[in-house]
Amino acid sequence: MSPRSSRAGSSSHRSTRPPGRSRTLRTMTDFASAAIGDLALRHGGLLRDAQLAYVTYGLPTHCFTSSHRFAEGTAAAEGSWAPLVGPGRAIDTDRYFVVSSNMLGSSYGSTAPRSIDPATGRPYGPDFPRITLGDIVTAQRRLLDQLGVPQLLAVVGPSYGGFQAFAWGVEFPDLVRAIVPVTTAPRTVGAIPVDAMRARLAADPAWNGGRYAPGAMVDTMTALREDTLRRYGMDAILAERYPAADDRARALRLLARTWAEAFDPHSLLVLGAAANELDATADFARLRARVLFVLSTSDALFPPSLAPAVMAALARAGVAASYHELDSPYGHLAPGADAARWAPVLGCFLAAVAAQ
Repeated sequence: MSPRSSRAGSSSHRSTRPPGRSRTLRTMTDFASAAIGDLALRHGGLLRDAQLAYVTYGLPTHCFTSSHRFAEGTAAAEGSWAPLVGPGRAIDTDRYFVVSSNMLGSSYGSTAPRSIDPATGRPYGPDFPRITLGDIVTAQRRLLDQLGVPQLLAVVGPSYGGFQAFAWGVEFPDLVRAIVPVTTAPRTVGAIPVDAMRARLAADPAWNGGRYAPGAMVDTMTALREDTLRRYGMDAILAERYPAADDRARALRLLARTWAEAFDPHSLLVLGAAANELDATADFARLRARVLFVLSTSDALFPPSLAPAVMAALARAGVAASYHELDSPYGHLAPGADAARWAPVLGCFLAAVAAQ
């Protein structure tokens, strides 16, 4: 078992509720913010007075989850991981202290393009510095230092959370006992169409060279998100509730617009560019963590055909790794939408790591 961590609650944190209580997943308004200081970035430059948003579940023990749902904002219809986290669940908050961290560069309380640049007194906007997955997990490491967490039982996350899981494993091999990257890949160099997204945003008359007015880009961001949700497999999830195609389209558009009203276009570009540099495979030899790699049979973004090469690379690096294929019709969102189908696998894996 890893060392027991101290309880959160220093003056560098602010929270909407007392820390350390066991509870089920809540909304993005139920978060704390940690001041993690000045952050030197991998591509140069300094991000001054950085903040990182997070939420915790359970009492301080030894588990950490890097949650993509928290990174993007919670929405039950989008396949929240709520069925996996809580008392008696796979990520058991009666047993583990779970820290669900937002990302540097995201739009939900962490330092990001819409944050105020201390040097200018106005939002960073298009001047936000280039960041990497290494910067993102380094910021999370600082958060954990403040929370008094000396070691992680596991880093668990789907999609972009999976990118972070791989990054944690190779960046901080001595701190992580296991990683569970889900519906994701360890190498995404050039995979995110950032240039196409930027061109689509710039075509909106409201773009104004990237200095758009608040709310001015919502329509374009909604259209982008609709396309993304379809690729994720949201139609299959909504079809059960909305059999009629028109009703389903309206529901999908509402989900997309809700996200677009909260998410900053520059954050979309910044995080996409960071993902385009990820290549954890080059550093697999640094991994000391056990790995549970999970893909969905119907995921068009990260199909099961990726698994043989990833597992072979892990084996060559001498990494103890296992693979689970989630048989689900819900595409990229399957890990949350079909949580019951793989929760026992995740729970057993975490329990085995904790027992070592």
